[in-house]
This record gives sequence, C-alpha cells and structure tokens, in this order.
Amino acid sequence: MKVHTVANSTNIIYQWTYNTLVGWGVPAEQADIVNLFVLLGLFVIVFSIVYYVLRKLLVNVLAIFAKRSKTKFDDHLVHNRAMAQLARLIPLSISTQFIPVIFAGFPEWVGPVRTFFDIILVIVWVMLFRALFRSVRDYLRTKKGFEDKPLDSYLQVVVIFMFFIAGVIIFSLVTGKSPWAFLGAMGAASAILLLVFKDTIMGFVASIQVSTNDMVRVGDWIEMPKYNADGDVLEINLNTVKVRNWDKTITTIPTHYLVTDSFKNWRGMHSAGGRRIKRSISIKISTIRYLEKDEIEHLKKIQLLKPFIEKRQKEIEQYNEDSGADPTMPVNGRKMTNVGLYRQYITLYTAQHPLIHKGYTMVVRQLEPTQYGLPIQLYMYVSNTKWAIYENTMADIFDHLLASVKFFGLEVFEAPAADDVRSLGLSSPRADADVPVPVKQSYG
Repeated sequence: MKVHTVANSTNIIYQWTYNTLVGWGVPAEQADIVNLFVLLGLFVIVFSIVYYVLRKLLVNVLAIFAKRSKTKFDDHLVHNRAMAQLARLIPLSISTQFIPVIFAGFPEWVGPVRTFFDIILVIVWVMLFRALFRSVRDYLRTKKGFEDKPLDSYLQVVVIFMFFIAGVIIFSLVTGKSPWAFLGAMGAASAILLLVFKDTIMGFVASIQVSTNDMVRVGDWIEMPKYNADGDVLEINLNTVKVRNWDKTITTIPTHYLVTDSFKNWRGMHSAGGRRIKRSISIKISTIRYLEKDEIEHLKKIQLLKPFIEKRQKEIEQYNEDSGADPTMPVNGRKMTNVGLYRQYITLYTAQHPLIHKGYTMVVRQLEPTQYGLPIQLYMYVSNTKWAIYENTMADIFDHLLASVKFFGLEVFEAPAADDVRSLGLSSPRADADVPVPVKQSYG
C-alpha cells in the first residue's frame, strides 16, 4: 500500500511533499525515493541550523555568564565544552521524532534508523556527563582540601562505569534483548574479562588503597630508584602515576607498584618544616693533641668559646686537684684537647645559626675512626625545606667550619694529590742522564 494514499497525523508532511513532487511531474514510482532524499536534505539543513544556533547561543551565553560570575565552576564548564555537548543533545532528541515522517515511504527503515539515533544519543549523553565530571574535577582542584587528591583516578573510575552502562544500553538497543542478558553473558566470560582488564582492575584497587591510606598525593616528592623516579608527582591516574624528575624528565609508574613495591615519600619532611643535615668532617688523627695553656688563652679570643673554656678550666682544675693528678705527665688527670674544643665550637656555632631548627635534634658527635680520619658528624635540621635554601645553608655552615679548623691546630683529612707526591722531591731519573742513579743500600 502506497503511503500517499494513507492520511494520518504521522505522514501529513510526507503526503504533502509527495503530492507536490508528483504534481511537478515526478513519476509516482520514483516519487517515494525522491521524497525521501528531499526530506533528508531538509532535515540535515534544519538540524545544522538549529545545532549552530544553539551552540552559539549556549556557549556564548555561558561564556558571558562565566566572566561576570564570581564562581569558577562555569569557567570549567566552558573549558570542557559542556555546552557544546548539550547543543548536540537537544536537536538529536528532537530529530528522533521526525524519523517516522522522513521514512514514511519506507516503514521497514524506521526501526533501524531510530536505533542508530538512539545509539548516538547515548554516546552524546556520556560525552555530556564526562564534560560535567571533568568540570567538577577541575573545580575541586582549585580547593585546598582537594589539590593533592588523586582526582584523575576518581574521574577515570566514573568514566569507565559510564562507558560500561552505555555499552549495556547500546547492546540492548542493537539486539533488542534485556540488559540483564548482556550482564549474564559477561558473568559467563568473567575469567576472560579479568585477564583482559587485569591492569585496569589492579590500578583501580591500588588507586583506592593509595587514596584511602594517603600514601601519595599530587605534588609529593617521591623516590623510587627501581624505576629511576626521583621528583614531584604530577598525576595519579587509574593505571599510572607520572613523576617529574629533577632533570625535568617524566617517569611513568604503574599505580599498583606503589602498593606492591617500596618507595620514599618526602612529604613528611615538608610538613615537619625541617630538613636534616647529616654530614661529617674527617679530622686527621695525627693532628689531635692536648692543648697548652697559651693555646687555651689564645682560643679564648673566640667569643662563642670563651664562656665554655672558662667554665671547663675550673672543672678540670678542681678535678685534677681533688684526684692528685701528676701534672708532669700530660695523660694524668683531665686536659682539654683541640678536637674537643672544635667539636664544642661547632655545637655553639650551629646552635646560634638562624636557619637551624631549634625544635629538633641537634647533635655534633664523633663517629668511629677510620682510615680516613676521625669523622665529626653534624646531625641537625634546617628550618627551611626548600632545596636551594637548604643546600646554601649547609654549604655556608661547612664553609665556615672547614675554614676555622686550622685555628684549633687541626687538619682535615684528604687523600694525597699529585702535588703532594711531587712535593716530596721524589722523581725518576732520566734514562739519558750521565749522573749515576743512587742505589739504596740495605743492611741485613
């Protein structure tokens, strides 16, 4: 039965255009096909105009509103093109109502074409919600409470869930079966799905553990030597963690490795407000000795040491007098040593330094003597955790301590260099020299 002989509310437009084409001389046998292309052309033109107008209107209105409003959320909506997705959604939703009109001459095509438009609608809905969730993520990043949270991981979980739901709906539209049939088929193939999506599942579980246990935040400085990672965390995604190393290279680490492998997080150092100094000065052991009275009087000129020396002199004199120590032998009784006064000077000097943290451990100690001398170790904290300030502070302290060591009659140990060897006056004679080579005689 020809459509043009049927009159109802569904095909009034189709009937009118059909009769118009027949009146213009188009053969009745070809009028249905020509009418279909005419209506499709009109539909495409009207759809394009409506989409263009809506997009310009919605995007421009939101952009103007975003500039005038105090909140930043609408700025993120503009950036993530949420209104552009909405502009696609509105004409698509309306156009599905015109499918029976356009294909009234070919009723068997109405079902497949409507299914196709329904699938596009599902995809556009997903794109719209993804733009909205991205805007929420970007907005939360501006909040202090969320700036170090793995928001990308949360977004990826939501997007994967949305795509899963969209896939189930599309499967139901294409097959005409209930979504539960698709879920049942997935249950039967769960082993294969677990194998295919193993990394995604492990990353999802790991991202939840990382977030729940507060192991890593965006902006943390972490060290993971196994993967050559040493720098700040840029992103925490569902599958990867991006670390910007100090040489500006980027290292990508699978998220689940943060749970299965060990790594160092320097966040505690930053939050504590102190960065540790643990460095030694190796003193040449042969230069360590007891101090004579004139040397002690000379060291009293050091303002930081004078009160300590005077107090210690009284204690030593009282002890030696009470113990009856024989002063003719230096090892009898108690005496001040140059290394002891130098260690005390380091303690007093660092204690009055403005950038040494007074609330944390401050120790200047001797370590076990080695073949490289006697290590005098500084164990304390710089109150500023910024790398450049920390390094400059430590360098300034050791510059001063290395320069002052000679005033205590001490020397810093260092391996002999070529100049040291040449200064001994040892040189091999030339092969062409006329002077005979002296031979070292041995006495046995």
